[in-house]
Amino acid sequence: MTDYHVPVLLNAVLELASGARRAVDCTLGDGGHAAALRSAGATVLGIDRDPDALDRARARLGTDGIRFLAAPYASSEALRAIAEFHPEFILLDLGVSSRQLDDEALGFTFRRGATLDMRMSRAGPTAADVLNESPADELEGIFKTFGDEPRARRLAGEVVERRVQAPFSTSDDLVNAIRRVLGPRSGPGDFARLFQAVRIAVNDELPGLARALPALRDSLTPGGRLAVISYHSGEDRLVKHAFREWAAACVCPTIQPICTCRGRALGKLAPRKSILPSAEEIAANPRARSARLRAFQVADDA
Repeated sequence: MTDYHVPVLLNAVLELASGARRAVDCTLGDGGHAAALRSAGATVLGIDRDPDALDRARARLGTDGIRFLAAPYASSEALRAIAEFHPEFILLDLGVSSRQLDDEALGFTFRRGATLDMRMSRAGPTAADVLNESPADELEGIFKTFGDEPRARRLAGEVVERRVQAPFSTSDDLVNAIRRVLGPRSGPGDFARLFQAVRIAVNDELPGLARALPALRDSLTPGGRLAVISYHSGEDRLVKHAFREWAAACVCPTIQPICTCRGRALGKLAPRKSILPSAEEIAANPRARSARLRAFQVADDA
């Protein structure tokens, strides 16, 4: 028996990586995807910002055919290492691992009494810091942009009002603020969505993804593929728009009579539509239900 979960959309990832001799797993976690990529014949560069995750992956995988780097994938250090690795396949499995969600000390959960931490790298401001110190307009932006919350302004005001009385420190504080604004019928779906919004802000996830995508694309060898598994509508929207723009031959405004942009596609969507987990995979791993995989293949003459 093993306590490691089968990685999300593993078969689809391996199909996309078919033939790759050098692969990067930008979000290593427990190393499930990396282990499968290595078994398929690739030398792997495994990256993770969580030092505990790297320690577990090293213990699980050893050092044969795999290198490790402790850094956020969007950092200059990681992007430089990826470019120097000259990969044929790059994987981004966004979000947090099941192990992280289950560890209450890390503060990713809305279970009662959990600390408001949410830091993936164990450094920088915590979720409590963000909730206690951010101006109301910044909190509104977090809840609206990252949490798709129509009552973001009211929720931000509620947080500001409550923190004057007592600082936010545990999951209960944020859950109670959400319930006060969304009403007694609010439940786990609302809590998960808004806790996720705070987590994205704490870890600079969407801005980091936007910065990293073009650099990851440019690091691939001709014909290489970039695959991204997202669990959040904002992440998926960002990836979808980037991939579609790269696949377009012209990105000039439609009213412009003469093309002045790059004038060629940088590659193609491969496949054209996103890949979703099967019913069987969702039954085995309910946390896979929101996963969506998109891939882009750079041009052979890149």
